[in-house]
Amino acid sequence: MRDFWKSAGYHLVERDGSGWLKVTPDLVRAYLTRPEIHPVEESCPAEIALFEALMADPERPVTEAELAAMADPDAVDNYRVVLGFRDHLLRHGTVEGAYAGLFQGQPIAIPPVFIDQMVHLILRNILRKTHEPLRLRAAELFFREQSVSLEGGRVTVADTEIVERMSETGGLGGLGALLRESGTPMREVSLDVLTEENAAIYWERSDRFDTALDFRFTEPGPDAFARVLEAWVLHFAGVEVRIQPVMKIRDERWSWHIGLDAEATRLLNGLYQGQTPSDEEAVRILSLFRLDFLHARDQRSDLAGKPVWLGLAMGPDRHLRMKPQNLLTNLPLARSS
Repeated sequence: MRDFWKSAGYHLVERDGSGWLKVTPDLVRAYLTRPEIHPVEESCPAEIALFEALMADPERPVTEAELAAMADPDAVDNYRVVLGFRDHLLRHGTVEGAYAGLFQGQPIAIPPVFIDQMVHLILRNILRKTHEPLRLRAAELFFREQSVSLEGGRVTVADTEIVERMSETGGLGGLGALLRESGTPMREVSLDVLTEENAAIYWERSDRFDTALDFRFTEPGPDAFARVLEAWVLHFAGVEVRIQPVMKIRDERWSWHIGLDAEATRLLNGLYQGQTPSDEEAVRILSLFRLDFLHARDQRSDLAGKPVWLGLAMGPDRHLRMKPQNLLTNLPLARSS
């Protein structure tokens, strides 16, 4: 099996009996060595002493007195954030449990970047045996913001961070930045669009996030994304579902829908209420999906046999910001009725 997403930190964790990822000292250490926490030349003795103590025992309690002894108030604030996240992980024991525990109705105090990193790691676990690069590329939508292009009749998604970096440097790194500053015309840069024919290029580039995906209904992108959605539901809820891309929602008994991002939620709510979206709003809907439970016992009895409609949409800025937790918190499961 080919390795991928080394940056996810999968080598720092262990799978428990249920297949979820145990929070290990090495995983905690990885967060304690982030640049916001790692001592620098100007760090005071108290800060250095605490860091060294946590490296020796990353799960040790940290007292208010230890934090108050630090000279740099910014360092204290950074420690509070990271230690709060550490304690959340340790309290739940697994990465999946910690992730799901964030969406229980309480205010979320975890930085969004940490949440995205958890999703990245969880998907590395879920897709550990996957041999289909298109599916892995589609999974990037779960934890990395995408920019959407509608040029040339395509619906292409590409990593926002990479697109912005390439637009600044023309793909020439530091040299490109200098050329841009000097007013030198930049050459147009395009990312490789991953297809079934060139999919093998993904393995060596999986941590670069520098391939694009054609997300038209007729292309493999939406189907690959649907397979990841199915695996996500099975991993967390233990429920088998079938998810298929669709062109339109044709359902006189439309009973349940889930937006996979804030914009899709807004647009689907409007459609459900009989509102007609403007042309500008309609074009923002990138994909629609039909979800069916494979076993009626898993679905709420009042919705038995009825499909769940899913939507994925870009915002007015043509950025796609998926919220994978929506599929977990809003799925009409029998045990939650």
